Amino acid sequence: MRANLSVLGLVAGATMLLPGAASAACESITLGAAISLTGKYATNGIHTQNGYEFAIQKIKDAGGIKVDGKCYNFDVIYYDDESKGDRAATLAERLINQDKVQYMLGPYSSGMTKAIAPVTEKYKIPMIEAEGASRSLFNKGYKYLFAVLSTSEQYLASAIALAAEKAIASGKDPSSVKVAVAVENDPFSLDIRAGVLEDAKRFGMKAVIDEKLPRDLADMSAILTKVKLLKPDVLLVSGHSKGAATAVRQIDEQNVKVSMIGITHCEAADVTGKFGAAANDILCPTQWAETLTYEDPIFGTAENFNSEVKAKYDAYANRAVPYQLAQASAAIYVFKDAFERAGSLDKEAVRDAIAATDLKTFYGNVKFSDAGNNIAKPMVLRQIQDGKYNVVAPSDFASHQVNWPRG
Repeated sequence: MRANLSVLGLVAGATMLLPGAASAACESITLGAAISLTGKYATNGIHTQNGYEFAIQKIKDAGGIKVDGKCYNFDVIYYDDESKGDRAATLAERLINQDKVQYMLGPYSSGMTKAIAPVTEKYKIPMIEAEGASRSLFNKGYKYLFAVLSTSEQYLASAIALAAEKAIASGKDPSSVKVAVAVENDPFSLDIRAGVLEDAKRFGMKAVIDEKLPRDLADMSAILTKVKLLKPDVLLVSGHSKGAATAVRQIDEQNVKVSMIGITHCEAADVTGKFGAAANDILCPTQWAETLTYEDPIFGTAENFNSEVKAKYDAYANRAVPYQLAQASAAIYVFKDAFERAGSLDKEAVRDAIAATDLKTFYGNVKFSDAGNNIAKPMVLRQIQDGKYNVVAPSDFASHQVNWPRG
């Protein structure tokens, strides 16, 4: 058994290495993953690991990965990066140099991905990541980094377009809409801010509040006092799972009234389970939703994936399946597809096959730009309506009408 660097990492790593974990007829392809099982990003790190594991089992059940006439199943060596970038980079080095991993799965968050990407690039190790959305990851010229998710500047920008639509429907000019932006000071959230401000400028909207908040967002009371004073029409917040919970709780506690509120990571933070009706009518950007008409031969429809995850994991039985889990499963599926098209375990051949990916999945279409980001899948907005997450934008994907104004 391979030694890990933390108790949780040991448990996770050992899970994949028990006798009988792989079909007797199939050999193993070992993937490496430094992932946040403790620390700030643990909630989403666990969602990510669950997505990896769910996909690995589904592919195994479907007959495994066929490479040059042989059958393989994936196994994963996990280490806990404790939500620390320097540790993530050290663990990536360990996976490559000591564990001899030739293919990597991404960690959770843009910050952790930024820490690991220089390492995988240095050793020319293909990495498919599902949780690092910062567009700054894709301007470094990396050739071994590939992301299945849409980049972060798209997350809340669609809320601006939706606000413009509502202004026009009310007989107002979009430029009359006042916007408030409050984001955590990390690469992911700063990209979200940039996308929002770019779209607001396009519509002539004024940003009456533009605040960068401390990392590990735990208190928004001061900024919400400013919101009550300046009365924006739109309030957009990004602060990962902890920030989402903080925002929903304090917006309710301070009785903040804004026509449109958009917050990232609603599902991952389980704001409906924690705060009930206080979360109603909040807009939540998502990479994926079970109502979308995506489908593939392994996972079936988006709804089928959703149902099977809920049946397998009690934690999601009474809540929305987080998109972080879905995109992690999609990353595994892309690896399977690439190995089979490469017809080889050679990491350069696999890297080239990943780069040439053009794949329809339950999560959405996956096609990589030369920079490694997915250019084939849009973001969507869900609104919490009576405790349910309903897709309301863009209109081509909407299953429900948006409630406007909020409350």
